[in-house]
Amino acid sequence: MCVISGQSAPNFSLPDEGGHLHNLADYQGNFVILYFYPKDNTAGCSKEAQQFAEVYAAITACGGKIIGISRDSQSSHEKFKTKYSLPFTLLSDVDSTVCNLYEVIKEKNMYGGKTMGIERSTFIIDQEGTIRDIYRKVKIDGHAAQIVESLKKISSSQ
Repeated sequence: MCVISGQSAPNFSLPDEGGHLHNLADYQGNFVILYFYPKDNTAGCSKEAQQFAEVYAAITACGGKIIGISRDSQSSHEKFKTKYSLPFTLLSDVDSTVCNLYEVIKEKNMYGGKTMGIERSTFIIDQEGTIRDIYRKVKIDGHAAQIVESLKKISSSQ
């Protein structure tokens, strides 16, 4: 399955940092900023999470919800969320099921070797569950602000 803009977002069910299950379908009626990141408490992922926290109010003002997904455990997410006072949900995809659904597992070069890991990616999903925008190979600096601008355009056109 190829995930593309304009199609229905693949539904999923994953636990959050507190063990509560979240289904994407439960978010219908809201815009969803679904962002995939490699690992809790690494420099880049911490910076990205903090930047999403900084734009949290702007995203919620547009009717949006932010959801971060990585392959970290619920316990890791709980510590990460607490450490950075993140105001949004983090979901644990330890077996990569949802990462594979959204095609974010890619071959990466690390320390001279090749490994499979999460390619930093963000999906904007509208209130009906349709993917409206996809960002792959995300560069962290300015990305959260870019998402706010994109969400404003999408929400004002509806």
